[in-house]
Amino acid sequence: MYTHLLVPIDGSEVSLHAVETSVALAQKLGARITGFVAEPMAPLPSGSSGLNAYLDKTEEHRARTEAHARDLLAKFHAAADAAGVPFGGHFKRTEAVDDAIVEAAAEFGCDLVVMATHGRGAFGELLFGSHTKNVISRSKLPVLVLR
Repeated sequence: MYTHLLVPIDGSEVSLHAVETSVALAQKLGARITGFVAEPMAPLPSGSSGLNAYLDKTEEHRARTEAHARDLLAKFHAAADAAGVPFGGHFKRTEAVDDAIVEAAAEFGCDLVVMATHGRGAFGELLFGSHTKNVISRSKLPVLVLR
């Protein structure tokens, strides 16, 4: 059936549900998991900030987002290890989260994407968009959506 799950997470409560569920699913299927975190790029400089200030803020942002991603993936790895599930973790800085998830699934040879949705409804999607809906529409792989 499925042998390699891509599980994008962001540290939210719903993504923690995806961690738990994907580990249990992978354990039952004898599958492995690739955890994936898409971190935002550094914001563009404001009109009043100088180049040195922008570069300092960019470096701080890079360090902070890398630490955040590594922390999330370490916790995911611990959960997978405890269940005896093979795990690999990756992160990428991007503004195109949906595309990064679809590309990661292809790059790492996954055959199922498991992701959680916030379930914001139509109004929430209008305000915030839906990464899950966009991944479903762009992916050639099946997507298991958790709520």
